[in-house]
Amino acid sequence: MERIDAINKLRSVLGGQDISAMIIPSNDPHFGEYIPDYYKCREWLSGFTGSAGTLVITMDKAALWTDSRYFTQAARELEGSGIILMKMKVEGTPTIAQWLRESITEEDAIVAIDEDLYSYQEYTALLDELSPITATLIEDPFAEIWEDRPVLEFHAIENMDERYSGESIVSKHKRLCELINAPVPFVYIVTALDEIAWLCNIRGTDVEYNPLALSYSVVTKEKITLFIRQEMLSQDAMHSLTSQGVVLADYEEFTGYISRIEPKYVRIFSSNKITAKNYFAALENACQPSVFPPVLADPLPGGTLSALKSIKNTVEQEGFRKAYEEDGKAWRKLLDYIRTNITEKTSEEYAANPITEYDIACKLIEFRRESPDYMGESFEPIVAYGANAALPHYSACAENACIIDQKGFLLIDTGGHYSYGTTDTTRTIPVGPLTEDEKTDYTAVLKGMVDLAMAKFPKGTRGCQLDILARGPVFATGKMYMHGTGHGIGHRLCVHEGPQSIRMEENPIALVPGMVMSDEPAIYVDGKYGIRHENTIVVKQWKKESDIPYFEFETITKVPVDGSAIIWEMLSTQEKEWLSHHGFISQPF
Repeated sequence: MERIDAINKLRSVLGGQDISAMIIPSNDPHFGEYIPDYYKCREWLSGFTGSAGTLVITMDKAALWTDSRYFTQAARELEGSGIILMKMKVEGTPTIAQWLRESITEEDAIVAIDEDLYSYQEYTALLDELSPITATLIEDPFAEIWEDRPVLEFHAIENMDERYSGESIVSKHKRLCELINAPVPFVYIVTALDEIAWLCNIRGTDVEYNPLALSYSVVTKEKITLFIRQEMLSQDAMHSLTSQGVVLADYEEFTGYISRIEPKYVRIFSSNKITAKNYFAALENACQPSVFPPVLADPLPGGTLSALKSIKNTVEQEGFRKAYEEDGKAWRKLLDYIRTNITEKTSEEYAANPITEYDIACKLIEFRRESPDYMGESFEPIVAYGANAALPHYSACAENACIIDQKGFLLIDTGGHYSYGTTDTTRTIPVGPLTEDEKTDYTAVLKGMVDLAMAKFPKGTRGCQLDILARGPVFATGKMYMHGTGHGIGHRLCVHEGPQSIRMEENPIALVPGMVMSDEPAIYVDGKYGIRHENTIVVKQWKKESDIPYFEFETITKVPVDGSAIIWEMLSTQEKEWLSHHGFISQPF
């Protein structure tokens, strides 16, 4: 009933402005993976708690679009709300634009979009998709109707010391300006929180699982202006910033500041990272196009700052290695705990003290906390038993966690932040007898992970060209996984970062030494089990041949693989030797 009341309140506000519908995404103004509770408007209206989804409200209908990770969860959470579940990428599911054109019959219909929750790129794309329906930008309507809305919280901000970051703010600023290489005076507008954190060597706790501070930045050749809650800065962070020439301003002043940028400056930003509101604010005082284009695109695909951040220096790389050494200690304790308390128990002993998925998640965090350098989890832990593991982003809570049985697989995908790096590891663990199909799929996925890790490739190679190495053994079983094989990993930053990736879809970003990525093929059998193996790999120099540099991967994960689930005949001699050399298996093949 509360959801229906909330939706009706929104309809009342929209009707008062002669608006026929509104599209509510799962965004905040910084477009991060995790968003503050203040911006969870879609969740408040629909009751759907998944991280990805778009809600559309008309005067008499409502529908929510989400992807396959959340079909089961969304169906359960939307029950009784009157909201229709739209399964993305499923044949017969209309797009948002198609559904709106079918659902809105009145002439001169207007669809509202919150100016702070859509990027300029998404907004312009919607204008084309919705035509002939008109789309209009509006200010946040939830300030009026969400009575117990959470406040936007700001927390302490600390300095990321150069002994961990490996580079000063001054040096990063210089390199950024050299890459932009604009022929005229420029302002580089930065709204992505991880890019600002990296550039200014700061870390915060304003965003769940991501060590980020709510902030904006404007960069010119002469200076960096950082918009932040200054009272949240530690004394060390304040000194580091101001001593390196960073000009501090209040977080709330950003939009007004960019609206007053002098006309002589060319505005540079990534159109998929700036809100529609801030895009138009940045152009308010711009020069006329006849004099010089007021806006230039970010010069590098994926963003110049993003490209710089993705290539880890030697200090950052060493920090990653140390983080995986520390994380490996916690993982090995967890594997011992599972063996002692689940797999080695008699059925009677285990029935007297069963263990749930949530128990395992808490136990791993407990072991991680034994490290004095542990700074928290890098994403919501995924501990999934049996059929739950067929949902790639399943997450158990204390109330709904499944009891782990003494058969089949337990999939664990978790990561931690340490003061010098971030981890992300997945292991699929046999907790009892396995079927031949389970063993076959387990081995195929392992084979794919190893084959990618052993790759040698020339300069200029993109992730999509290597993806088949991991996916090929999975294809050979007649199975498929729909997510990417590899994503970038931030240095005590976001566990998922770009611009590089390893996936089937084309990505123009070439892999270069210093990039840190995941290697995680999978197989999911709906209603039965899911298998995923994930290591972290670092791109490094291999050798030169005919003056063409060749690269390879260094695997830095330190968590063993359970050899009891492997069909050894499926692995080549080279694959077996690789597993043994890297310490992932101890028993003979």
